[in-house]
Amino acid sequence: MLKNLAIRNLAIIDAVDLDFGSGFTVLTGETGAGKSILIDAIGLAIGLRADAALVRTGQEKAEISASFELEADSPARRWLAEHELADADDPALLVIRRIVYAEGRTRAFVNGNPVNTGPLRELGEMLIEVFGQSESQTLLRAEVQRQALDDYGSSAATLQAVAAAAAAHAEAERALERLRGAGSRDPAQLDFLKFQIAELDALALGDDELEMLEAEHRQLAHAGRLLGDGAQVQELLYGGENSIYDQLGSAQVLLSGLEPLHEGFRAAREATESALALVRDAADSARRVLDKLDLDPERLAEVESRLGAIHDLARKHRLKPAELPAHLQALRAQHDEAANAAGRVEALERERDAARRRYDEAAAKLGAERRRAAKRFGDAVTAIVRTLGMPNAQFLVGVETDAQAAPRASGADSVRFDFSANPGQPPRPLAKVASGGELSRVSLAIQVAALARHGAATMIFDEVDAGISGGVAEIVGQQLRALGAQRQVMSVTHLAQVAAQGHAHFAIRKEVQKQQTYTRVTPLPADARVQELARMQGGVEISQAALDHARDLLQRAARAS
Repeated sequence: MLKNLAIRNLAIIDAVDLDFGSGFTVLTGETGAGKSILIDAIGLAIGLRADAALVRTGQEKAEISASFELEADSPARRWLAEHELADADDPALLVIRRIVYAEGRTRAFVNGNPVNTGPLRELGEMLIEVFGQSESQTLLRAEVQRQALDDYGSSAATLQAVAAAAAAHAEAERALERLRGAGSRDPAQLDFLKFQIAELDALALGDDELEMLEAEHRQLAHAGRLLGDGAQVQELLYGGENSIYDQLGSAQVLLSGLEPLHEGFRAAREATESALALVRDAADSARRVLDKLDLDPERLAEVESRLGAIHDLARKHRLKPAELPAHLQALRAQHDEAANAAGRVEALERERDAARRRYDEAAAKLGAERRRAAKRFGDAVTAIVRTLGMPNAQFLVGVETDAQAAPRASGADSVRFDFSANPGQPPRPLAKVASGGELSRVSLAIQVAALARHGAATMIFDEVDAGISGGVAEIVGQQLRALGAQRQVMSVTHLAQVAAQGHAHFAIRKEVQKQQTYTRVTPLPADARVQELARMQGGVEISQAALDHARDLLQRAARAS
């Protein structure tokens, strides 16, 4: 659910901060006041196309921030978790920020993390559905129509069986393709594969051998320096004339004689004793290392020869030396697959055919469920649409099955919504025949009829009441209010009958200050709603009759709740 919307420097909006609640919210205002800009801002927040022309004149950028509260089982919350974008402190919180720069570039952030517009749009479709006069954001897509029918027909369990069988069939097909490719290898290729394996087997490179050889080579190659410099270190520390140890010993003798004369020399004497012990330890450590060092030219030659063989074979296979053991395992796997391909193909074909039978059975069951649901769904939507100013409308749901098509997770059916608004006209695909206003009302009817368990939690209807008035408008408002009991619903409206049904009401006004135009958005309390509804009913002056009618509309809406 959308909880907060903050807009800065978008078109004629300089700064707007809005808090939203659940239920049905209405947005009203005179033409040109900025209602469409508010919808544009929400669209930007959910990843719709940005236009640099929307940046307020004279400003560097426009910024929109939208905060959402997510249900525990919402698709958006799962999406955030999968993309590692969830808020670690509050997984139910989602904050989207979109910036549009005047020069044309845009940036987007999800919970403070930068994202591209593609993923943002994918997330946005799970958050908000926008139904406008000219187009619906999602309704005209075939997969959305199929999903709406499946939601209505409660085919979730069957859908899972279809998807599982389709996945098993696809996996078997991929395995068969790999095996057939392996089995069709040229014999010369197989011989070369055997030769490569034999060559690597002969090298017999151990997993940690390369690292150990390189360490040993460093020691052997620098044995002369290790012995010479190491011996010099030992002489300086302990063994030579005037060594550090001897000098510290002389200092200790002097300090021991000074300490009885002055207590302050005790610390120096104790520190010197500690230094003597440390120097002796360092000298002993160096000696132990030197005792183990051995300048062995023969061993050095052996190590260099072994390293040379390893590097030569790595260059031949175009690999790093450390990658040779893993490469050998991969070559063996290829050889085994090719050698055993013939026997495994038959077994995999049986698995694939069994998966296809399971798919066909599940898809046939799903198709039957869809056809039964399609009649009920079409009748339910038709009944609602006919109350919305289209008394002769007809809404049909077609289900066509292609049993020969390749298995799909969604089944073998294509679902199509057909519609006719006028008598004598046969129903045709919704996308081809419905006007903007008709599409908005059909969308409303579908959502009310389906009360879909899936899809966006927030629905926005942009002037869904276009072309209607009077009692029909009140019915539209009632339907939106009823839908608000299940989802968060917002509607831009010019009709008082619709606006009166809102649980919350925002008025959008345009004002001019110092030759600059600004849009203001104000939440209306009860008294102000009466004034706004009276204004929406027309007239130069607001009459007492208009005020009384506005109060009556609000009272009827409250009683109906």
